[in-house]
Amino acid sequence: MVRVGILGASGYGGAELLRLLKAHPEVELVGFSSRKYEGRPLEAAWPQLWDERAFASQEEVLERAEVVFLALPNGLSMEIAPKALEAGKRVIDLSGDFRLPPEVYEAWYRIPHKSPDLYREAVYGLPELHREELEGARLVANPVATSPPPPWPSRPWRRKGS
Repeated sequence: MVRVGILGASGYGGAELLRLLKAHPEVELVGFSSRKYEGRPLEAAWPQLWDERAFASQEEVLERAEVVFLALPNGLSMEIAPKALEAGKRVIDLSGDFRLPPEVYEAWYRIPHKSPDLYREAVYGLPELHREELEGARLVANPVATSPPPPWPSRPWRRKGS
């Protein structure tokens, strides 16, 4: 069993993670946090996802978990990920904080990137392209949803020297 926590569980991405992870046979969901709902029962934000536990603090979730999902608004993950990694946690980030090169991130989101070195370490979480790198990754930049056609159907012929 992997001990998993979710920071930012009151948003849509966090709710989907709760729903999926609560049912996963190899996951022990050890905590979930929300600044807005801290101390309140899960049903306060998500009545359809009953759980006897309340939203915990970020610190409590980080202390208990081996793997931490960051379902936070853009700009917050780059502040929390370094602390979690320093504490020996594996991090999967759902925001855009580690998906784009820092200079592109700053131009797009109009905020400075506070962890550019971690961007270089982050593995883009698309198993079709990065399966081997994902296995040992400390930091995964989750691709979330993409609207343009995915790039991987063209990958096999490009690798052969085309």
